[in-house]
Amino acid sequence: MRPSIKLAALALSLASGLALAHDVTISEAEVLAAQKAWGDALVKIARDYEEGGLNRAKATATAVIDSAYAYQVGPVLFKPTMASGDQTFRTTRQGAVSYFVGGDPAYPGDHGFALKGWRAVEVRNAGILLNGDTATTMGHVTMTDKSGKRTTVDKTWTFKKDDKGQVRIVVHHSSLPFADAH
Repeated sequence: MRPSIKLAALALSLASGLALAHDVTISEAEVLAAQKAWGDALVKIARDYEEGGLNRAKATATAVIDSAYAYQVGPVLFKPTMASGDQTFRTTRQGAVSYFVGGDPAYPGDHGFALKGWRAVEVRNAGILLNGDTATTMGHVTMTDKSGKRTTVDKTWTFKKDDKGQVRIVVHHSSLPFADAH
């Protein structure tokens, strides 16, 4: 919402005796915080796996997906980095949990992307597009594992502010950078 529209909406709500529940406009700071929270959660899942095993990691991954993604609202367009064939796209919560921690017989190719010993995540946005209650980002995400090996992926996210004002992921596309064979 443009500032003049926001002020008009606030004036109308105050004049009618209604209060606005929350500001639906998503800010750059909220987007950056959501990206940081995603990276921190990836590291937490990896550490929970090492310290408490698969059940603990799965519980953490499930909580992360329930809070960061919008599966409870509808399908999320999630294309993980290392998924292929009929299971390339994860439009369900079950598919997302399986990608992060594996162990689901419905997704036999999943080995738990989040279980790879991640210790740090750095997001470098090429750009951020803000549009009312949504924001889209594109850039590089570099993950460092416990041996110091760095993996960089190309990532596009679309975030949407839900009806309670929480920023959630509705599109998540990740791929390995193009490697020119020439």
